[in-house]
Amino acid sequence: IVFIYDASGSMWGQMDGKTKMEIAADVLSSTVNGLPGNQQVGLVAYGHREKGDCEDVEFLVEMDNADKARINQSLKAIKPLGKTPLAYSARQVIGQLRQAKAKATIILVTDGIESCGGDICAAIKAAKAEGIDFRLHIVGFGLQNEETEQLRCAAKAGDGQYYDAANADGLAEVLQEATKTTVDKPLGNFTVFAVKNGKPVDAIIRAFEAGTKNAVAMARTYGDTALLLLPAGAYDLEAAPLENSDVTAVTFYNVQSAGEKTTHQTVSFDGGKILVTTLNNGEGWDAIVKIYPRGSSKTAASGRTYGKADAYEVNPGLYDVEVQAMKIEGLEISHRIENIEVRAGETREVEHRFKSGIARIGARSAAGLVDAAVKITETTSKKNVANGRTYTSDSSNPKAFTLNPGTYEVAVTALKEHKGKKETFTIEVKEGATVEKIANF
Repeated sequence: IVFIYDASGSMWGQMDGKTKMEIAADVLSSTVNGLPGNQQVGLVAYGHREKGDCEDVEFLVEMDNADKARINQSLKAIKPLGKTPLAYSARQVIGQLRQAKAKATIILVTDGIESCGGDICAAIKAAKAEGIDFRLHIVGFGLQNEETEQLRCAAKAGDGQYYDAANADGLAEVLQEATKTTVDKPLGNFTVFAVKNGKPVDAIIRAFEAGTKNAVAMARTYGDTALLLLPAGAYDLEAAPLENSDVTAVTFYNVQSAGEKTTHQTVSFDGGKILVTTLNNGEGWDAIVKIYPRGSSKTAASGRTYGKADAYEVNPGLYDVEVQAMKIEGLEISHRIENIEVRAGETREVEHRFKSGIARIGARSAAGLVDAAVKITETTSKKNVANGRTYTSDSSNPKAFTLNPGTYEVAVTALKEHKGKKETFTIEVKEGATVEKIANF
């Protein structure tokens, strides 16, 4: 539980012969003292250090504190002074939860409305949309009904309650109620537990009306059990891992919620692996890899082999593996391996062997090397498969092309001083062999 305590200047106001500061401190101390001995309690205050500072928010006692005396001591030392930055203080606490990957019940006690231009309701909605797990209760201490709209909105968005407290007794009553309804207490009827290799993992759980993308509920496991409130009916449940997994989201279709009865779903992110090996003429060869769920055009995984066997983790299922060779030109530079079945905890090995030879194409004249453009066309398909330029350097003339085995028509067109001259010839490229042809101008 994290209490956000109002220490703005208005807390000097009187109520039943005491300042609101005295009442709130006494009641909050009594509430904390009545909590279970192992309850972790943190304290955040705003408006107690600077009169006009809208960022005057301080973590007086950290969230994982179990020493109630520290809370009481901190409350006694607070002297109300400044503004009421409700949205900013809530964002600061939420930021701590995000960083710690923790969940908490936040109880905000305030005697005033936002005075720094923030929107606490929008801040809470944004945090919930991000998947941060918390419950926000807000206690309005001596507020008028017309002042509570934004606070009620924020409490609702935070899966909590807004409580009105008109005096000390009312404050004690609502704080007792708020501390009972904590984030770890059930607030739903559908529990989800996510695991990988038998260990719990953090995951985002989203529920949609069956067969649609109409979102109904969302929760986060934080390595524990996520709880969603799903009225009786059918839902598509999407679970996406947030740690220790390369697998994509797992979707369970047409899951039934029993309404009043609690339903449980365990999600396993135990993926399988596809080990991809690409060779050229029997040697390891660099290739781009794309893995598609069978029948889908959306990749489940992708990467590059760099000439070595490369493993890709995916959800269990059927896949097609597409490999495209780097630095080979021709008609057979890509290949698709279909219907690869992947099972959880298992590795499927796939291999493709590309073939190539080398064509060295040069251009010369009686005076020496000639700069020329080279165009290579596969003879049967008439497809232009490679282009290049010889220049006049020994390192590039003749120019080497790595091509699939086959027959090619080569057009060499001279440039610069020999511009307009062209020579065409046919070459045959064989696997693992080198063929050289020089155009003479």
